[in-house]
Amino acid sequence: MADLDGRTLWELVDKRAAASPDVLMLQDEAGRTMTFGEYRGAAERAAAGFAAMGVGEGTNVSWELPTWFESIVLVGALSRLGAIQNPLIPIYRAREVGFMAAQTGARLLIVPGAWRGFDYGAMADEVAAQVDRMDVLVVNRDLPDGDPSTLPPPPATPDDPADLPVRWLFYTSGTTADPKGAQHTDATVKASSAGMNAALAITSEDRSALVFPFTHIGGITWLFTGLITGASQLIVEAFDPKTTIPLMQDFDITLAGAGTPFHLVYLNAQREQPGTPLFPSVRAFPGGAAPKPPQLHYDIKAEMGGVGIVSGYGLTECPILAMNTITDPDDKLAGTEGAHTPGVDIRVVTLEGKPAGPGEEGEIRVTGPQLFRGYLDSSLDADAFDEDGYFRTGDLGNLDAEGFITITGRLKDVIIRKGENISAKEIEDLLYTHPKVADVAVIGLPDPATGERACAVIAVKDATDPITFQEMADFLRDQQLRVQAIPEQLELIDAVPRNPSGKILKHKLREQFSAP
Repeated sequence: MADLDGRTLWELVDKRAAASPDVLMLQDEAGRTMTFGEYRGAAERAAAGFAAMGVGEGTNVSWELPTWFESIVLVGALSRLGAIQNPLIPIYRAREVGFMAAQTGARLLIVPGAWRGFDYGAMADEVAAQVDRMDVLVVNRDLPDGDPSTLPPPPATPDDPADLPVRWLFYTSGTTADPKGAQHTDATVKASSAGMNAALAITSEDRSALVFPFTHIGGITWLFTGLITGASQLIVEAFDPKTTIPLMQDFDITLAGAGTPFHLVYLNAQREQPGTPLFPSVRAFPGGAAPKPPQLHYDIKAEMGGVGIVSGYGLTECPILAMNTITDPDDKLAGTEGAHTPGVDIRVVTLEGKPAGPGEEGEIRVTGPQLFRGYLDSSLDADAFDEDGYFRTGDLGNLDAEGFITITGRLKDVIIRKGENISAKEIEDLLYTHPKVADVAVIGLPDPATGERACAVIAVKDATDPITFQEMADFLRDQQLRVQAIPEQLELIDAVPRNPSGKILKHKLREQFSAP
């Protein structure tokens, strides 16, 4: 089955449905299946339903749904209408959702009712009370439905990818307390998928599992991948090793993603049944987002088969800008994040502003076809791009003589837990408001299970009345901080170390509390 090309997501939906109408596209944990032809039909019916609600080209729609069939159908429906989509990861609560919905000018916020013990509908109503002219739609596996014959033609599409309009607003937490909205087009997301597809040599014979939230830019990338290549995907609304791994086995996956936390779980499960392959047909273990211990690649390859871990590097602003390939040697697969993907140019610039030589550390700067179109808050763009238009990733790393990139650290004060960015400043700003806190620093510490864990280092106002871990956690929950951003470790010190200009010396804290 040949790969397909299309200028937009909807063109790919239409072309894949025409080329492979009866081929399996999706399967979920309940055993439901959907072919590419059925997907197009479901998306058109939902699009007609949304059109009757006033959604059309350029309408801003924020949606926060689990990884369901309906979520993926929703994407196709909104793409058919030319709406601007703002997918929100389900861990976000009123504080973040309210900020994003207001900044995007969302006309519609789509949420489930109650899911995993949280009432999203009530939260959405709370947000809507603060956002002008925004409606709320509660979806519990039941999208609006209409007659596709009533739909207007798809929006006109320019031939030049550079002229495509912004259709995606993905938020990422950086060093600022407020998340940043990255503007993407169908072309920029498709370029990310194309780079991954080439690196992994994905074909229609492949079967992968979407084990992380579909609302992440990586989830949308995998949707493009399925449409381009004809590969089939298993979707699970929440990863649970006890239930997800058997589903993956029954699905007979060939690509076992999607990063270090998942690979560790797979390896542990494999070690519980030595001699019997956990995933008999696996070709590779795609990775990214969280730090990768080099030894993990060798262990996975030796004990689970395939070529081992094939990891990549990217950011929400420029996803999958580099990736290993299935033909790279083990030393590259274990120790690097691969070479640049097609069309990408990577520069490493020393802290003195000079071009770094092979193996020399510096800030990674990048441009390429998957580079975002700037932040929704355009005032952030001046600092985000250098004078040549290269995006300043804020990450430290080096390129070897063969062009393979190794990440060595970050200029940005971001903690990456299970592939999700957590802003240290956001947590610090909240903890500073606690009556017992005199000073605080939030740092990321290495964690073998999650990549990094957040540690709050606090100097209290009264040593006889220190803040407890439970007090800290309850306070942050009351401030509507998402659960995954609440620090997993609390350390109390007499004074937070700072340099003469007042900057917190976080490297000293990391050294102190990373010690065994």
